[in-house]
Amino acid sequence: MERLINIDNGGTLTDIVVASGTEFTFTKTLTTPVDLSQCLFDAMTKASAQIYGEANLAGLLHSTQHIRYSSTQGTNALVQRKGPLIGLITDDPALPDALGTSNDTAALFSDLIGARVGIVSVEGTSQELSQQLVAEINRLTTAGAERLVVAGISPEREHLFKRTMLKNFPRHLLGSVPILFSREFASDTSRQRQVWSGILNSFLHPTVERFLYSAEHRLRAYKVKNPLLIYRNDGASSRVAKSVALKTYSSGPRGGLEGTRALAEAYGLDNVLMIDVGGTTTDVGTVSNRTIAVDRRGSIQGVDISYEMSDVRSTGVGGSSIIAVRDGEITVGPESVGAAPGPACFGFGGTSATITDVNLLLGVLDPATYLNGEMALDAERSRQVITKTVADPLGISLEEALIRMEENYSSHLAQSFADLVSPTGDTTVAAFGGGGPMSACSAARIAGAGTVLVPRLAAVFSAYGISFSDISQSYETHVTGFTDAELSAARTAMQTDAGKDMFQEGHDLSECELEWTTIIEDGEEILSLKATFELPHPAIASGEPATGIAAVPADTRQVRSTATQIDSTPVYLLDDQKPGATAAGPAIVEGPFFTARVPLGWTLTVSAAGDLQLTDTF
Repeated sequence: MERLINIDNGGTLTDIVVASGTEFTFTKTLTTPVDLSQCLFDAMTKASAQIYGEANLAGLLHSTQHIRYSSTQGTNALVQRKGPLIGLITDDPALPDALGTSNDTAALFSDLIGARVGIVSVEGTSQELSQQLVAEINRLTTAGAERLVVAGISPEREHLFKRTMLKNFPRHLLGSVPILFSREFASDTSRQRQVWSGILNSFLHPTVERFLYSAEHRLRAYKVKNPLLIYRNDGASSRVAKSVALKTYSSGPRGGLEGTRALAEAYGLDNVLMIDVGGTTTDVGTVSNRTIAVDRRGSIQGVDISYEMSDVRSTGVGGSSIIAVRDGEITVGPESVGAAPGPACFGFGGTSATITDVNLLLGVLDPATYLNGEMALDAERSRQVITKTVADPLGISLEEALIRMEENYSSHLAQSFADLVSPTGDTTVAAFGGGGPMSACSAARIAGAGTVLVPRLAAVFSAYGISFSDISQSYETHVTGFTDAELSAARTAMQTDAGKDMFQEGHDLSECELEWTTIIEDGEEILSLKATFELPHPAIASGEPATGIAAVPADTRQVRSTATQIDSTPVYLLDDQKPGATAAGPAIVEGPFFTARVPLGWTLTVSAAGDLQLTDTF
């Protein structure tokens, strides 16, 4: 069987899982924000060394059927508002106010658009409208707009705007500004969703475009036969040229949800809550009765969009989120130190404190074993930064600062998912990502959840979840009032489009599964088609062993539990434990590329699949 490479690119670390049947090879590498294609190739090179005994990137690439790639870069860019200034042009004077009708949408509109709105009169000759349009474009670009979204009051007006813009600002000019026409971008019964989709896509596009095309260019140098596939937030994949930036938003968490669904099936769990703690954000989603919660019209930071999305929300609490003092209070995020300079303990010049620095000084992390020993951490640097930025401003000792920072971080993490914990007590928190296992138990206890499941592949779990995706394209046509002949013509046209697109994906339509559905939305009848080419999926490990075998510690670690108390805490190596091994907290569990903290009052059990099951006995 040819290999499948799955890569999840985060703000701080990039994860890779190489699957071949039931065999998995996985590793992590630092994200390279200056050139995001570099960390992709660094990860594949590291994985090839594990497979072949020495680095052999060419050999790995030529034995691979598909490379599926997901990135949180779009998510992180929007959370931190790092993107181009957007200008909006419309002939509907009421539209700007309509787009910001709530506190959430008003804040987002202000951050992305602000005063960069051009209103073109509804009245006048074509020449007068053209003069207005050119004047507004010049005004908006002079005001700093780097991309424009055009929202005409009717399809005819938007088409007129397009002809005028292309005539006066042809795309071959160096000074041309990228323009997105909202009606062309998304088919929707809601005008506000349609326009918001265009605005958000324009904001995300350059961030995603830069590294994806750079990655494709580098892959061509290796004469890779299959194109790079982008994993989307609807759980499917497609090649770069057939994807839109908006569908990459929160795609990594969808991979985590697919993996969470696999866990739910393996362990027979009805209510599983995913918390994926990355470097910049924590992503939260639910799987109920083995089903991923999906919104037909997704929502991003309180704004409804035109595309389907899994119901995942992201908050600015991650392993690299900055913990600081503002107005005499400890704050967490949403700003992140990212991979460069990274947490202070990375030794890359970071001057801000993070939970990684805190856990290092608390003794939870061993500076010599971080990332399986691939990166040595600098505890003295963490001590200096926390003393300067937190302890001294609050007038407290370093030890007290560490405890308060850890409690504050756990509280913020708990707030990101507490409202999704079932009052019946049947919620299992699936904790993964680089930072999830370290803080999951303390946050779960605050949120009222008493069971935590940490998969053995926790450090790369979203990349693992991407393994369950297929190549797919979807189409919609509004068919309200259509005759049988018109409906048949619409089906034929959609199937023709699917044939062209799937051919460009490298597959004949006859090889694909076609799923037709009819949807009623806002009184409109919508015909949809989904064409899917199925890829191999990994086998799901299942079964829980009987407990009662004592887990065997490999070492002890001095871990601070209060400002005045340090406990000698046993350290268990997950991969060295037998199925059914159990122990009581406090404890530290070292898994592949992750560290899990088991507080006092919690018990740990190792499942038959090598996953870590944690139960609160208080």
